[in-house]
Amino acid sequence: MQSISRRAVLILTILAFSGAVAAQQGWQPRVSGTTEDLVSVYFAENDKGWIAGDNGFLAHTTNRGATWTKVELGTSENINEIYFRNEKNGYLVAGKEMFQTDDAGTSWRKVSLYREVEAKGTPEFLSIKFADRRRGIAVGSILNSRGSVIDSLVLRTEDGGESWQRVPVPPKTELFHLDFVGSSRVWIVGDRGVVLFSDNGGESFRLQQTGVERALYNVDFRDSKEGYAVGGRGTILRTEDGGVTWEKVTTSFPGTFMRVDFADDKNGWIVGHGGLILRSNDRGKTWIKQDSGIEQRIFGLFINKRVGWAVGASGTLLEYIR
Repeated sequence: MQSISRRAVLILTILAFSGAVAAQQGWQPRVSGTTEDLVSVYFAENDKGWIAGDNGFLAHTTNRGATWTKVELGTSENINEIYFRNEKNGYLVAGKEMFQTDDAGTSWRKVSLYREVEAKGTPEFLSIKFADRRRGIAVGSILNSRGSVIDSLVLRTEDGGESWQRVPVPPKTELFHLDFVGSSRVWIVGDRGVVLFSDNGGESFRLQQTGVERALYNVDFRDSKEGYAVGGRGTILRTEDGGVTWEKVTTSFPGTFMRVDFADDKNGWIVGHGGLILRSNDRGKTWIKQDSGIEQRIFGLFINKRVGWAVGASGTLLEYIR
């Protein structure tokens, strides 16, 4: 009888532990240390990551998000994107400012991208990416004195961000995000369904036809052919030919989508307003809703085969546990 009791206790303990592990799977809330809206999240390594958002808020972790340490940049501009091209070299854009680090974020220096006198208005940068050590692109818009968009803005560097030159593009709409594939292929998405494509590293761009008029806030390409874009009113686009044609994916979710990111060729996630998180495991052909446990807007997403993070309004921070 005693051995049976011990066996029963052991079984109950295993079941309880299994239940606790299962309960921890999926998207779990984490403490960010701020009530500012968080817009961007990036992990250069599995344990070392960054979150950034409104009023110049920037914080980093070295223990996979267990704790976050605030970093003072000396700016009150809203940080729109943070991006690392490797473990040491990182960039962030905040309004008309850009900051760069060459020592994994130990120190940040302000870099001048484009002067207001050159732009004939106030530049606002929303996204930045690098193809390699020297070649990078930053995108956004030019605002008038009333804060209205009067022109698109694309800047290109060939010296690692030390100097930038403006690239003329067809539309005058706000540009929200870009993605590189290799060193030559670049896609940029923006307002009114705009998709711009370059096959010469950003020296010139041409429009791709999407068939949508809604703003496109994010683009993610897996390779030179397969890519995705998301935006307003439930817009999800996918292409299998590098954007020559874009297919609209229909779902039952009409909310605004802010970010799309694929961990591998099959598995992707979308985040957006109302705490909405969608997942696909068939190359973005179909999407199912995941439980986020929140109703706040989600603005940022970073996911790969090892880690998954999402950030949003009022300091929202979620970790994806597999």
